[in-house]
Amino acid sequence: MVLVAQELPLVCLMLLLLRREPGVDAQAGQDFTVQQPQAKVTVTVGETLTLDCITSGDAGPGPVMWLKGWGSGSKTVYDPNIEDPSSRVTRAVNGSDTNFTIHIRNVQPEDMGTYYCVKFVKGMTGADEFFGRGSGTEVTVQAKPSPPLVSGPEQRARPDKSVPFTCTTGGFFPDKIDVKWSKNGNPMTAQPPQVTQSRMKTYNMSSTVQVTLQKDDARSQITCEVTHPTLPAPLQGSFQLSRVLRVPPSVEVRAEPSPAEVNKTVAFTCLLKEFYPAKVSISWLENGIRIKGQNLSGPLEVSRGLFELRSRVEVQATEEKNGSTITCRVVHDGQAPANDSAVLWISNTAQGGFQMDKGANVLSSLLLLSMGVLLEKGLLGGLLFFLFKRMNRKASEMLPYPAAPQSPAPAVGSQGLATVSSDL
Repeated sequence: MVLVAQELPLVCLMLLLLRREPGVDAQAGQDFTVQQPQAKVTVTVGETLTLDCITSGDAGPGPVMWLKGWGSGSKTVYDPNIEDPSSRVTRAVNGSDTNFTIHIRNVQPEDMGTYYCVKFVKGMTGADEFFGRGSGTEVTVQAKPSPPLVSGPEQRARPDKSVPFTCTTGGFFPDKIDVKWSKNGNPMTAQPPQVTQSRMKTYNMSSTVQVTLQKDDARSQITCEVTHPTLPAPLQGSFQLSRVLRVPPSVEVRAEPSPAEVNKTVAFTCLLKEFYPAKVSISWLENGIRIKGQNLSGPLEVSRGLFELRSRVEVQATEEKNGSTITCRVVHDGQAPANDSAVLWISNTAQGGFQMDKGANVLSSLLLLSMGVLLEKGLLGGLLFFLFKRMNRKASEMLPYPAAPQSPAPAVGSQGLATVSSDL
């Protein structure tokens, strides 16, 4: 018993020597090492991540595993004892006793972290026990933004109207992103972009710009340019302003000839100028009643991408249609109708003058009658004045010349003359 008690400390010392202290770059004996040459690795979402691990020396039986993180929150990424055909993680060199490099396919943002190559050995109980690990590899995951999408208002707008346009992109990491707007290559001022994080730890971006539409914007476009650290060149999204622009036509109706001879044909032309889009319909009305006309051609594109159109209707210039209103009604792009009109006038070639309608004839007759009455009164007044002067002269001649100042006859004559003037 004494011998056993003396040998017990020696046995404990031997057991302590056999149990080697593990740690970073732990060794089995004096020559075992775990090397992770990659201190940091950056990978893009969707790509394959390669993590290098090389061991040297002999540590005894036991697997080499890969862990993400260290401590209580660590997660096993690769375990050679578990075969999973669906796993994204595979060894680069199968069967190697020194090369434990792994591949991780289709990397996602959640794969970001620090990875450790760890050596385990069989313990006295048969369980795997930690022996040593590499220094770790810090993995940064980058995600490229999706192609920018530019959207505009759902309804068309007229020139001088300010409308918003929005540029969106998503799925990028990290969150540092730059956005620039331009119209036909000219820079535009926009609101600061709004960046939000998704549940997948990637980011989404939205940027808005206000654009005041112009009449000549049918061929214009705005561009959203996105710059991100993952992109070798900026991504662009564009929007054609013709998709939201509406330029109503100017409508003008002309009649040729005007006035027209009786029973001749009068051509009424409706001219639509500078409109967009080309969707338009034309109808003709005679005193509010639809008549048949024809378009001389389809909408023709003119300068600045706008359109013009000519429509024509022919009307027989009969006396019954004199003064009729011919109207061109235009419906452009489903909007409220726009009208313009011209009047059918007929000339009287037999009398060499202009034949007016009944209302005009009545007015002319009234004017002539008034002129006749005035003329009649003027002639009558002149005649009476002539008779008055003549009677006055004869009365003066009948009186004696010397007695003219003392005679009461002039007074009687004066009274008579006053009576005539009063009757007038």
